[in-house]
Amino acid sequence: MVSVARSDGWGDMANLITVGRVVLLFGAIATLYSSSYIAIFLAGLVIALVFAGDGFDGWVARKRGSTSQLGAVLDIAGDRVVENALWVVFAHLGLVGVWVPLVILTRSFTVDVMRSVALAEGKTPFGDQTMMRSRLTWFLTASRFSRAAYGWSKALGFVFLAWFVAWQLPDADGRFLDILYNHQVFRAVGWVLVYASVTLCVVRGLPVIYDAMYYLKEPADRVEQSERT
Repeated sequence: MVSVARSDGWGDMANLITVGRVVLLFGAIATLYSSSYIAIFLAGLVIALVFAGDGFDGWVARKRGSTSQLGAVLDIAGDRVVENALWVVFAHLGLVGVWVPLVILTRSFTVDVMRSVALAEGKTPFGDQTMMRSRLTWFLTASRFSRAAYGWSKALGFVFLAWFVAWQLPDADGRFLDILYNHQVFRAVGWVLVYASVTLCVVRGLPVIYDAMYYLKEPADRVEQSERT
């Protein structure tokens, strides 16, 4: 989320955090396929760390005002890898239906293509040059509330699914997760978070597609639309 041209090193650090999140992710995914109760439990903690890193790299970038298009695009790419890979893995493990990663992947590809159209016009997904053209679409996609709700639902939902894998293991030692997962209320809340994140993913993607359609219009048509609105 930062310019690598700065001499203070903060730009490089934020981008390295983004890359490090992806490396940690694939380590956690490999562990999810083990048969070790403790290892899978720790994989859930690593997944939580991966999502915490998403907020940390943004903090590093903002600390010295070193945000850039390169950093923003790299950050979005890292988020896509993390999110899409985890949905595919949990579908493969049988915890969610295959329709979930199909919906998420379709949304991701469509939104990123539309964002590339806006980027060609000098517009970025977030920031001062945001492609969002109304307060409503900004609120749904770029506001702190929207991003926090989506981020927390994803993070908690994925940790819930990771630990669900461990909880389902037969004859596991030290069944400390039973304290949580044996309660139907806890499991219900976990599943609500999982599918809330799917819903928010779709809801936050639709305004991006809508606003990006503006940049596909001819200049004369843009002027006419702006005058009408």
